[in-house]
Amino acid sequence: MVGKAISLKAAATRQLKLNLNTNMARYCLALDLKDDPQLIAEYEKYHESIWPEIRESIVAGGITDMEIYRCFNRLFMIMETDDVRFSFDKKGAADAANPKVQEWEELMWKYQQALPGAKPGEKWVLMNKIFNL
Repeated sequence: MVGKAISLKAAATRQLKLNLNTNMARYCLALDLKDDPQLIAEYEKYHESIWPEIRESIVAGGITDMEIYRCFNRLFMIMETDDVRFSFDKKGAADAANPKVQEWEELMWKYQQALPGAKPGEKWVLMNKIFNL
């Protein structure tokens, strides 16, 4: 029961932080993995402990929280950002100029594949919100 109480307290604290941060924006994106159980397992292993330079790049770009979920070979990413510091254009330019990020992206592409209907060269595709409670 103690574990559940701690988890609930952490969740409540996180929700409070989200409610207080008026400069926060949330983005949801999707991408597919290659439908190969061994490749999916390797991909997940890499994400158990991402490279420190990748974590630094994410935070420096104004991303305050990031989660990735998987269902079969479909990935779903939730990004919360400091809307004052973050833009997709600025993050893309910073990533393009960062050799370690480029190395990571090239490695990850071994496991990833574009969504059906994605534009050429497009990896993570921004999703449209269709419902809000």
